[in-house]
Amino acid sequence: MIGAMRHHVLLSVVCVWALIVLLFVGKLITFRAADEYGDRGVQNWRVPRPKTVTASTVASPESQHSKSTDQTSATSPLMSLPPPDPEWLSINEKRLELLSSVCKNNSLSNLTHVPISEFVLDRILVCDKHKILFCQTPKVGNTQWKKVLIVLNGRFPTVEEVPEEAVHVRGRKGLKHLSSLTPQEISLRLNTYFKFLIVRDPFERLISAYKDKFVKNPRDEPWYNSKIAPVIIQKYRKSHPDNELTPSKLQFEDFVRYLGDTVDRKQVDQQFGNYIIHWVTYTELCAPCDIQYSVVGHHETLEQDAPYILRAAGVEGLVSYPNIPPGITRYNRTKVEQYFSDISKRDIRRLFARYQGDFQLFGYPSPDFLLDREDEHKAEEVKLAF
Repeated sequence: MIGAMRHHVLLSVVCVWALIVLLFVGKLITFRAADEYGDRGVQNWRVPRPKTVTASTVASPESQHSKSTDQTSATSPLMSLPPPDPEWLSINEKRLELLSSVCKNNSLSNLTHVPISEFVLDRILVCDKHKILFCQTPKVGNTQWKKVLIVLNGRFPTVEEVPEEAVHVRGRKGLKHLSSLTPQEISLRLNTYFKFLIVRDPFERLISAYKDKFVKNPRDEPWYNSKIAPVIIQKYRKSHPDNELTPSKLQFEDFVRYLGDTVDRKQVDQQFGNYIIHWVTYTELCAPCDIQYSVVGHHETLEQDAPYILRAAGVEGLVSYPNIPPGITRYNRTKVEQYFSDISKRDIRRLFARYQGDFQLFGYPSPDFLLDREDEHKAEEVKLAF
């Protein structure tokens, strides 16, 4: 009797150990498979869409970061936060649904799909401490979001204390770019991190880029007017003196004609390098149909979007988006009409054709008020056609 009981106990112990070994081997196989995912190469990545950001996914932000590879995140003073406003969650969900729907439209695929190239990866900033990826889209409050990430990385206590020069530093002392990591590290972050980008009306963004780089130039970047403007003027201005090597100041009409060129623009852009990021499309910058973002913020509603984005990312208690001057994010149709008042319909149509993907992906109405107006340049267009 005692022998039989002893045999039963030994058999139970052996079974338990066998079960432990099987579980360990299963986890090891899973880990190795996940690690090898990155070996497929950057150009061919297809990142699965994460779950839509809902109240249940953000109610306990500390749980989102419990597996962070940065051990310092374990000491972050995250508290249990209430979920974002249901109305905002609904808005974000609709934005993501629209994005997904347009991405599936094969007739627009040449405007909405790009390879996840080195250029795209270099636009994406990384905050490993809180598992966040942010794709930079210039002229939409991009600098302020960089300051937010710098604070989250622990370099400064508040965004107000972040100096302007710190925003543009790269490497160990600055913000990390996704392009600086290995394929395996990139795959891990694209598949597991909270990812967001900010967009605005495409034509208003182009006006902002033109003013910032060629008119006001507040950051004293002389190459825009000394190197880029002369190339655009000499190629795209309708007429200028042949003996004038550096024609007069770049006009918005020159800028629009250059942007809408479907034949030679890419060859021109090669001379400009990464300076063109201020006016290339959202698709070219962030690959929104090929990298599945968690949140899409809009510049026009940034006052409402910014705090909810921070809450959805689980960092609301750690940083605040800088104060936004009243009215600065509001869409200004009058300004758009004024800038395009001297632009021909032909050039507007060409410009819209290039940025049509941006309009449709993010729900911005097409600029029919520009395309349907009486055109003073109609006679000139007829003349050019012959």
